[in-house]
Amino acid sequence: MSTAPNPADKNAVPEASSSAAPSYDATTPLARELSDLTRRREALRVDSLPRPEKTRVITVSNQKGGVGKTTSTVNLAAGLARNGARVVVIDLDPQGNASTALGVEHRAETASVYDVVVGESLIADVIQKSPEFDHLYCVPSTIHLAGAEIELVSLVAREQRLRTALETFLRDSEEAGNRFDYVFIDCPPSLGLLTINAFVAAQEVLIPIQCEYYALEGLSQLLRNIQLIEKHLNPVLTVSSILLTMYDGRTNLSQQVAADVREHFPHEVLDTMIPRSVRISEAPGYGQTVISYDTNSPGSISYLEAAAEIAHRGAPR
Repeated sequence: MSTAPNPADKNAVPEASSSAAPSYDATTPLARELSDLTRRREALRVDSLPRPEKTRVITVSNQKGGVGKTTSTVNLAAGLARNGARVVVIDLDPQGNASTALGVEHRAETASVYDVVVGESLIADVIQKSPEFDHLYCVPSTIHLAGAEIELVSLVAREQRLRTALETFLRDSEEAGNRFDYVFIDCPPSLGLLTINAFVAAQEVLIPIQCEYYALEGLSQLLRNIQLIEKHLNPVLTVSSILLTMYDGRTNLSQQVAADVREHFPHEVLDTMIPRSVRISEAPGYGQTVISYDTNSPGSISYLEAAAEIAHRGAPR
């Protein structure tokens, strides 16, 4: 016959109560997610990213708006700079969102990329250091860039102006012992002379694709335009990377879009997918990238992984 423990016995072990709080273990979805994030953070911590042999100039473009183009530009740049690479972002979008996210001045009177493509200023005269990381810089955009499309029409070598200025800047930087590893060019969501300048100045194109119903709409036209640029203006231009953004693994739609894009572009699509994330959306409001705004968030970790993947893949041969 069992006896109840004596209250006076301090070493007695009380019987388990049926009302005790349930225990949580590694099999719960939240625990699995936290464990996965911890594993990914550790993998990033020990990963040493290679520096490219020469500066990689990457234009980030998609003619469809709202696909995470600017967000991907600034966060990939920040991810690489966080790992010691010297990176410059050229904000070629008149909205100036990349300049905002990188925390640089871009009021109307600020010297900007407009002065480079139209006024023939040097990039060295308008470039600003981002407060995000020591090796991250930005060539800002201002509202004046909105009229640049019209002004460029009558200028000599109108498609080559950004490339000429960028080649001069990169050559002078290398001669001074300050070689840049990456240049990211953020384009407006349209095919005009600004976007053509970005394509002509780059060797690579990175295309962000939103995991939504209209993801592939317009992509074929974009690829045809890139082929035309390659044929007539820039023979070294190639689509090197496709980044899936706003992915929600809980929905069949996101999974289907991701599968379709991978089927059509098996070599270009990055393994890393960028999830839907409130933190990613919040960061620009504080003049930051998500990399510095919330380093340990899933969105930040995903962009760090995508940046590492781009670094390890290297420039296309």
